[in-house]
Amino acid sequence: MANLIRPGLSALVCMIVLSAVPMRAQQKGQYIPGEQGLNAGILPDPGFTYANMTLNYSADTLRNGAGGSIPLTTSYDIWANMNILYYVPKAKFMHAKIALMAMPTFANGSLTLGSLNFPNLTANAGGEGFADFWAQPIALGWSLKRADVYVGYGFVAPTGRYSPGASDNVGSGYWGNHIISGSTVYLTKNKGTTANLFTDWEIHGHKTTGAGTSITPGQAFTIEWGLGQTLPLKKDFSSLLQAGVVGYDQWQVTANGGMLTPLIPASITPYYSVHSIGFQTNLVLPPKNLLFFFRFEDEYSALARPQGRTISFGGSWTLRIPKPLPPKPTAPSTP
Repeated sequence: MANLIRPGLSALVCMIVLSAVPMRAQQKGQYIPGEQGLNAGILPDPGFTYANMTLNYSADTLRNGAGGSIPLTTSYDIWANMNILYYVPKAKFMHAKIALMAMPTFANGSLTLGSLNFPNLTANAGGEGFADFWAQPIALGWSLKRADVYVGYGFVAPTGRYSPGASDNVGSGYWGNHIISGSTVYLTKNKGTTANLFTDWEIHGHKTTGAGTSITPGQAFTIEWGLGQTLPLKKDFSSLLQAGVVGYDQWQVTANGGMLTPLIPASITPYYSVHSIGFQTNLVLPPKNLLFFFRFEDEYSALARPQGRTISFGGSWTLRIPKPLPPKPTAPSTP
């Protein structure tokens, strides 16, 4: 079994500057949390793996830097379909499994803002198309007696449509570097109960704003966690049900650099953060190398960003190379 969802979904819409409300433009990072959960430290088996994930993030609440609700009628919605392609060679490096991954993404997003104090003042933004491209040129994973762990590096190329100041952008408009890790610890000898942790530290390049200036979004740190239990649906373990509690936490950890406008530094924007909790269920079919999942996470706290919920679902299939050998027949017992 493997958790095959990796970061790479670019932020489609940033908060809009509205002179009539107490709000400044906020530059979110490229990784939208809610893409991980159970089995966070398990890389795919050797061979080729294809996974598909549909993710929806929706919110109708906007929080300021102190956590208060901004008096806006707000609708924030993102749909994304991610195609994840993995290759894991049979060869190992330092006793570690090697994994390479690429993820093209199609996204559709919208942002609608209206002021309760100024009902006639509204703003709309959003776009659809191919978003930024995530590539993971290297990840090294180790299978230990009571844990599976990996570390890796990925980058985001700004291939999604981005035009400074446009309202239909799909890409982030800047390069990103991501240092990632995953861990799955087996709390029981039969490996049925697990504790999982995923981390992503993202470092950003600069982007051009609609005001003709350049900004560098602040670095961000994300953790995703999960506690899961696996139960056999059939006595021969050919069908397994996995369920558990999952959640994510994300923080901006450095100030934005550059200038929002020729007179306003980007560093004045407050740091954003968000926290959530939810659940995940997996259906695993080991003989067919298939996994299907559904995940829901509700955000219970946020600063300087929307507060909403994330739903993701999809599946994966692995073409194992080489094919595993069939079990050897056992000799009949003699009377």
